Amino acid sequence: MSDKIRIEQLSETVMEGLTEYADLASSEVKRAVRKAGNTVKSDIQSSAPRRTGKYAKSWRTKTTSETTHSMAVTVYSPTRYMLAHLLEHGHAKRGGGRVRAIPHIAPAEEHGENQLMSDIEKALKG
Repeated sequence: MSDKIRIEQLSETVMEGLTEYADLASSEVKRAVRKAGNTVKSDIQSSAPRRTGKYAKSWRTKTTSETTHSMAVTVYSPTRYMLAHLLEHGHAKRGGGRVRAIPHIAPAEEHGENQLMSDIEKALKG
């Protein structure tokens, strides 16, 4: 890109710059989303309750939707999904009483969200 342009080329030059910035920003945001998804998964795995370890190992990430300017990543447990709610919030026992909650998904989600915001801010500023 040259330093001097004619007035007729101004709108075209500005649009090229904005398009380049949008492409760079969307790729950086997608990278940050992938990183945040992996962070949430590893946080859940590290703080999940362990009796046999199968529940903690069962967590996966997958890209559920991706367009040129957006991306969605899902963190899920394909085999032990029925335990997630019971462990996170606690549940009633059959003979009465309750089983204590072991919050491990909500803190990981909050940490991932904070990391995503800070990574996006760093990428767009730098």
